[in-house]
Amino acid sequence: MIITTTAPATRDVTFPSRGSTFLGYLALPDAVGPHPGVVVIHEAFGLTDNIRDITRRFAHEGYVALAVDLFTGHSRTVCMASLMGSMLTGREPASIADLGAAMDHLIAQPEVDPERVGAIGFCMGGGFAIAWGRRDRRLRAIAPFYGTNPRPLEAVRRMCPVVGSYPGKDFTAGSGRKLDARLAKLGIARDIKVYPGTRHSFFNDTGKAYNADAAADAWRRTLEFFAEHVQSPRPPR
Repeated sequence: MIITTTAPATRDVTFPSRGSTFLGYLALPDAVGPHPGVVVIHEAFGLTDNIRDITRRFAHEGYVALAVDLFTGHSRTVCMASLMGSMLTGREPASIADLGAAMDHLIAQPEVDPERVGAIGFCMGGGFAIAWGRRDRRLRAIAPFYGTNPRPLEAVRRMCPVVGSYPGKDFTAGSGRKLDARLAKLGIARDIKVYPGTRHSFFNDTGKAYNADAAADAWRRTLEFFAEHVQSPRPPR
């Protein structure tokens, strides 16, 4: 595993999806590649400074990280209304196609090993990571933070390995427990933990719900899980 001490190289990028151009933020390790990659999926507040910081943190750990702005060119309110409609009806969110396009852009970078890519998402992005992880075979593992499950839950039967982190004082704790039980029955590798006493967005160090101990433990678990399931060579097919 490559851990860099110098600031990662960063740049704003664009990529096409569904006839539109989406914005993203790319962070690269200060070391020779190819490196594993990770797609960072924001919560309902969009591509904030906090999400950019998480993207750079992955670069420090040896990943080429791409944070995508799923609200590019659209009203956040309209996007959230569409998401809620998808959740209520069980339809797959349209943003899953945009995440696939973000993956296309990421693995096209010469610094990225296309066989070693994962994703992390928060709140809305956590739910997207779960929905995406069950259909895109390129994903080696996902890390949903306080995300909701697809409906029906049976849809996770083709899920990639999952390391999930959930706050105890939040409705998504139930989602985490149900996902854990279902993945256990399916024999899918997972590390899912509910942190008692924590609230929604406990990982966001710019928010009032930030919990330093839980955030540090969740980050450690995520990196260890990704080291096993993303950074390691893909098993022979």
